[in-house]
Amino acid sequence: MTSSPPPGRPRAVAAPLQSFDFLVTGLVQGVGFRPAVWRLAADLRLAGWVRNSARGVEIHIEGDAARQADFVQRLPGAAPPLARIDHIRRASAATEGCVDFRIRQNAAAEEAAATLTTAIGPDLALCRDCLAELFSPHGRRYRYPLLACTCCGPRYSVTRRLPYQRAATSLASYPLCADCAAEYADPANRRFHAETAACPVCGPAHRLLDAKGRALAEDPAAGAWRRIQAGGIMAIKGLGGFHLVCDARNPAAVARLRQRKQRDAKPFALMAANLTSLAAWVEVDAAAARLLTQEARPIVLLPAKADLLGIAPGLARLGVMLPATAMQWLLWHEAAGCPPGLAWMDAAQETLLVMTSANPGGEPLICDDAQALARLADIADAFWLHERAIVARCDDSLILPVETSAPVFLRRARGYTPVAIPLADDGLPVLALGAHLKNAICLVRQRAAFLSQHIGSLDNAASLLFLEETAEHLMRTLAVEPAVIAHDLHPDYPSTRLAQTLAERLAVPAIGIAHHHAHLAAVCAEHHLRDPVLGLALDGAGLGTDGAIWGGELLRLEQADFRRLGHLAPLPLPGGDQAAREPWRMGASFLFCAGLREEIAPWLSRRFPARALAESAEAIVVLLEKKLRCPPSTSMGRVFDAAAALLGVCAVNQYEAQAAMQLESLALRYKAARGRGRALPLAQACVLNDGVLDLSPLLLALLTETDAARGAACFHASLARALIHWAADATAKTGIRVLVAAGGCLQNALLVQCLLKDCAAAGLTLCLPRAAPPGDGGLALGQAWIARAAGSGVLARMTS
Repeated sequence: MTSSPPPGRPRAVAAPLQSFDFLVTGLVQGVGFRPAVWRLAADLRLAGWVRNSARGVEIHIEGDAARQADFVQRLPGAAPPLARIDHIRRASAATEGCVDFRIRQNAAAEEAAATLTTAIGPDLALCRDCLAELFSPHGRRYRYPLLACTCCGPRYSVTRRLPYQRAATSLASYPLCADCAAEYADPANRRFHAETAACPVCGPAHRLLDAKGRALAEDPAAGAWRRIQAGGIMAIKGLGGFHLVCDARNPAAVARLRQRKQRDAKPFALMAANLTSLAAWVEVDAAAARLLTQEARPIVLLPAKADLLGIAPGLARLGVMLPATAMQWLLWHEAAGCPPGLAWMDAAQETLLVMTSANPGGEPLICDDAQALARLADIADAFWLHERAIVARCDDSLILPVETSAPVFLRRARGYTPVAIPLADDGLPVLALGAHLKNAICLVRQRAAFLSQHIGSLDNAASLLFLEETAEHLMRTLAVEPAVIAHDLHPDYPSTRLAQTLAERLAVPAIGIAHHHAHLAAVCAEHHLRDPVLGLALDGAGLGTDGAIWGGELLRLEQADFRRLGHLAPLPLPGGDQAAREPWRMGASFLFCAGLREEIAPWLSRRFPARALAESAEAIVVLLEKKLRCPPSTSMGRVFDAAAALLGVCAVNQYEAQAAMQLESLALRYKAARGRGRALPLAQACVLNDGVLDLSPLLLALLTETDAARGAACFHASLARALIHWAADATAKTGIRVLVAAGGCLQNALLVQCLLKDCAAAGLTLCLPRAAPPGDGGLALGQAWIARAAGSGVLARMTS
């Protein structure tokens, strides 16, 4: 399809002519970039054309020298808000005799994928203009929930390949009607070349079904809302998958959802209509408001003002979000009484919805209609579906604001994937497959790292299939074949086995990367750090180069190389992995190692009287004495577990990191109750000996603490002071003053705040993960960065 100026628009002048070709790379497809170029060229009365290609956006310009110069100067500023220009290449070209400026059909898909330098955008929340159409009773898209334009709607989740065009998306089988085709062809319309545009005449349908999959003859939005009001549970299809939805203010509905989903304690995410409605439940400052209202629409963890029964037991924060899709907005429209226009959208509403991912049994997010009807029939009372297929499932992103610092990704997915993380240097294309828990993968191409959406823990067949699908989709969408594949050192991780399989199929090397080296390298990659740095790797577990379980490490890094300078004093894990699920075991382990075995039973009786754990004390002591199933670990995550157990906060984890999260929540509440002051750290919280950090003095103090909240606050303050003392000691020996920190424990905002303050006092520069999660969700970025640095040498050895 070719577009020319509407009648009355000035034609381009023909002489004196100069001709140039431009190649624009970056996030420039699916964001309205070509219409922006058309408008700029038309304004300057230049002739030529613009089109998408597998290399980026190609522009051919003909016109006089002065206007050409204006075009070059104004092009970056003319880009639409969602675009990101990485590079503009300009070259002289042969004159084609163009008489006006047009948007041409995309270049042939046969162009070599090796030259691909563009990227597709993420899925975005519905824009204000589309919302106005959605709620305009006389408009042709009134209450049609699959509308979109160049500024909003699905991108990554519906794209099969590049160049980005309708034929390459899941809307390929929905040809545009005459009205939509006219908008698509009109450069002055915001749906000009909007590849996911749709309306009730030509677009995918939506429908309401009962739990048995039978169609219900009622308005889907009205029927969904009526069931939620009555205490029912709805399964609703979104941009990247299904949500399970119920009334958050109905304790019986929340309890029913927990029982059916078998999710006893893990917190649920909440959705409100607007910021005003959230104000009654959480503290929303200006920074949080910006996060909540940005086009990505993430879940944001904010301090809770009120307790909602059953939503986030024992936690000081609630995960909240605002509507992102038209289907979500239609629920709030029903709640408001279906008024016309947009004025109602900013008014406070009492309604609050649980909006949790539909991933039963720890499996990946469900995105297929048939699968939803089969897998969610015992959970949902009804289904609201749409026919737009989801090519790449993509869960909600989760962000934690940090006081005095940038926010932290806990889960990077919808709204941010696959936005590239810029790298300092060019190099080999690398595919990194992450680790086992909270898996995400990374594909590196030239100076860009593309971190995949959150995949999750690889504990079941469905998750393994999702991992394979994501790797194939990312390689196909970005048209990149890796020269190196990186994986974790652990030989039994499914991600390691997939890496080896892919490497054999592609005839490329597979490189194993030490877990904690990768954690810290991800921060180096993001911050463009080439010089040696010190690194604190603080997490639950990862295989070390000596075959032991690491997790509290002080390393010296220099790109592909690292040296272990120190570690936490090891603690045995009674029962192996079971110790990570039952924090009381770590408390018992510490007391045994501290020579206080006789205190284990009395401590358990005192701290957890309802659990009768004292009866198990002798069995644990036997394991520890005989060193049976008690592998040593330097894990910081298990230190948090021991602290939580010693204070009586948590005996058994019902979900990953529950003990640590409840410990932080107690500390936050202690601080809030006593103003914004910081708890005083212990004067002697640790012993440092030849690089080994022993936190026994701190843990012993918790054993006799009578106020758990005060103990939790003291633990965080003292731990941060001890860690920076450890790093400062390494600085004195190495002269390195830049410290990077990563690992799952850096998802603790209070610990991060304390580390930042103590680092500044010690004269150290602390670099933290910002573009990627600090835990295993960002690990693949570090794997790719290391593999790229090491990969050239590996390839050279293979070919020599």
